Amino acid sequence: MLLEGKVAIITGGAKGMGRGMAVRFAAEGCAVAIADIAMKEAEEAAAEIKKKGGKGLAIKCDVTNIKQVGETVDTVIKKFGKIDILVNNAGAIAAHTPIEDLTEEAWDKVLALNLKSDFLFCKFVVPYMKKQKSGKIINLSSIGAIQPPAHEIHYNTAKAGVIGFTTDLANALAPFNINVNCMLPGPIRTNFYDARVSAMTEEEQDAFFKRLGKKVPLGRVGTPEDMAGAALFLASGLSDYITGVALPVSGGLPLLPPPPPTT
Repeated sequence: MLLEGKVAIITGGAKGMGRGMAVRFAAEGCAVAIADIAMKEAEEAAAEIKKKGGKGLAIKCDVTNIKQVGETVDTVIKKFGKIDILVNNAGAIAAHTPIEDLTEEAWDKVLALNLKSDFLFCKFVVPYMKKQKSGKIINLSSIGAIQPPAHEIHYNTAKAGVIGFTTDLANALAPFNINVNCMLPGPIRTNFYDARVSAMTEEEQDAFFKRLGKKVPLGRVGTPEDMAGAALFLASGLSDYITGVALPVSGGLPLLPPPPPTT
């Protein structure tokens, strides 16, 4: 198993991509702490892991609250004794708002959830990783950080900040044998799109994602399993010589889809 004996914190691990990573990590022998404000779903994810023979722990945490973040890290240390992997996955997309209509409150809220939360968890986790002279940190950016698909300036700015945050931290922590990388998801079929498709029928939702997939060079929308596979690579020993990388997990985006075959 690729993560045998390891301990991970996955923020936003109750649903979607985070849950996919949590389940995959646990299947590879990792004890997984799921830090999420959605406690019901977090407990369900932890129960799923335990049912399959793994170690799962659900912790209610507002990832923008420094006190709760510190308490979450303390809980994991007390429970498992160490932290080998941190996945800063928590985040949410924002409304399409022209900059002239965007409020300061909305800006601050989106930046806090999608960027400040990474800083807070690293602030508390890094000292433990430095002490053990090893660790893997994976931050979640977005393909929108390098090619915005829509005018979501607060969200895209936050995700671009994640790339800069990752680069700086990777450089600072390299002497301690700590790898810091980030992933840039493209369109992934999760609850991320709930607000956009909730009023649609199941057939309409399938058609929506099929149209979206046609914008992707590989011809389909991604899945939580796609993200989990990439995260597993970055969390495991397979990536020990990789740090400071911003890895698109996006079906080829921002490349344009290829033209249809002529024969």
